[in-house]
Amino acid sequence: MSHLLQEQAPITQAGWRLIGDETRQRLTPALAARKLVDFAGPHGWEHSATNLGRTRTLSEAPVDGLTAVQRRVLALVELRAPFALARAELADADRGAGDVDLAALDEAAHRIATAENRAVFHGWEAAGIAGVADSSTHEPIALGEDCERYPRHVARAVEVLLHAGISGPYGLALGPEAYTRVLETTEHGGYPLLQHLREIVGGPLVWAPGVHGAVVVSQRGGDFVLEVGEDLSIGYEHHDAESVELYLVESFAFRVLTSEAAVALTP
Repeated sequence: MSHLLQEQAPITQAGWRLIGDETRQRLTPALAARKLVDFAGPHGWEHSATNLGRTRTLSEAPVDGLTAVQRRVLALVELRAPFALARAELADADRGAGDVDLAALDEAAHRIATAENRAVFHGWEAAGIAGVADSSTHEPIALGEDCERYPRHVARAVEVLLHAGISGPYGLALGPEAYTRVLETTEHGGYPLLQHLREIVGGPLVWAPGVHGAVVVSQRGGDFVLEVGEDLSIGYEHHDAESVELYLVESFAFRVLTSEAAVALTP
């Protein structure tokens, strides 16, 4: 039995397959950070900290005549998004219903993906995580609301990275508002703005819930690392006659190794 306690839930194998498939469908487009930064893991539920390769000097040692340092680590954080599914809906799924109500699962998946993106791109001070955009040593570039100027702003961000010696290709994370504007805009001559931006960065352009504005990041590798212990999984909490209480959970740490390798584009 694992710590997720799935075996104790009143859910059939077919029900778990349905929940797993729905979870993957909802998480895959929303996990923007994983498409743009290095992914390390998963290392398992027991993995608790990331080695920083650094030390801090201790003020004293147990015996005179010695010096002492302590290894520094970045502790992983656990995120949990609870949700409840009606047992009647799960029973109908077992009967072959094709319109099972999994809205609570969909909303939980969006919440936890948004939280992961926000921690990676904008940091999480309480967890000791510095974000990509907030750590950048470059001046942020204002996007504004005129979508036809987005290519100019993104090209300028790429130029800033090139001048800093940061090679490409590059990726672009677009917050929901900016992404919607891009999808709705066709440039003069009917050329899709989305395709134009992809050509400028030379890499992926992703919808990134949780991101404010946009962020251009280098895709050369080795600059940003998302280290995962427990990858996104579904756990069982408890149940009653009406519903089953479940949750999505993950553990992770994030490190910015090269603060010059990204440029923030503010809303």
